[in-house]
Amino acid sequence: MPRSLFRTAAADAFRACCIIAATAVATSVATIAFAHAGAFPERPIKLVVPYTPGGSTDQFGRALAEGMSRELKQTVVVENRPGANTMVGTQSVARAPADGYTMIMASSASMVLNPMLYKRTGYDPKDFKVFLIGTEVPLVIVTNNQVPASGTRDFASYAKAAGGKLNYSSVGLGNPLQLATEMLKTELGIELTHVPYNGSAPALSALLANDVQLMVDVVSTSLPHIRAGKLKALAVTSRTRLEVLPNVPTMAESGYPDFHAATWFGLAVPAHTPPDVVTRLQSAASQVLGDAQFRATFAALGLVVQSPRTQAEIDRYVATDRETWGKVIRANRISLD
Repeated sequence: MPRSLFRTAAADAFRACCIIAATAVATSVATIAFAHAGAFPERPIKLVVPYTPGGSTDQFGRALAEGMSRELKQTVVVENRPGANTMVGTQSVARAPADGYTMIMASSASMVLNPMLYKRTGYDPKDFKVFLIGTEVPLVIVTNNQVPASGTRDFASYAKAAGGKLNYSSVGLGNPLQLATEMLKTELGIELTHVPYNGSAPALSALLANDVQLMVDVVSTSLPHIRAGKLKALAVTSRTRLEVLPNVPTMAESGYPDFHAATWFGLAVPAHTPPDVVTRLQSAASQVLGDAQFRATFAALGLVVQSPRTQAEIDRYVATDRETWGKVIRANRISLD
């Protein structure tokens, strides 16, 4: 073979070997990357709970984290970061890497209400992907024994006869309890004067003393007074009766089928978290929600653990919640800045 042809053949063979080697390397890299992606989670996951330790929300977050740890075969660590009506903790997760290793205990406050009530939150709802609605916290409408009403229709008649002289208590302007009461006023067609208090204890004390005549409250704080016969539960705002208040009708049963008010808690991650990672987290959390013992534990605290939803259903749920509360906020021109 002429030397020139030999050199050409050798060069062609070398190039072919290089192509084969490059293809093999690329395939190996892709295989390693695929294996790496499939290994999620490889290290502990952090769940930021933007509330103080010890409350029912914190308990729910910790139980959810414990259950997810079992499902994922990896530790889910709870970090409490309260402050600024959930905004401190929520801001921190908005700035976290979108890799699935940082989650936030999302809520109607952080994902729906705060962005509509505050001009500056330090984050945007679009910064997050809500992938789980874990529990609803239904509310109870309560009055005291000096008010001659045993149901919502009775109270509506009493309030109309009082000509706007009755009061209601809440834990502050823009709080879900206050917004729910404004929604209730519209539904019943009554006038009540808002008297805000710094916390549930003084708000309930004012109700017990008849300084105010109505309060929409979370079930857990009013329940001891209801069981002691000191407060009357007129109705619950959930779609079904509550296990802890089986004799108290829903608003629908009371003649107001379109009324529904509840705060909710769930899970979210930074918006650009890879879809397969979100699906993995969602599947693990959904398994926890389906556990009978888990559901019973929180039903006893007045929380309604939700059945797993698809991502499309979750997106619709949050959008509907935003529309519902948005109407109340705009109608009452409420701003907290």
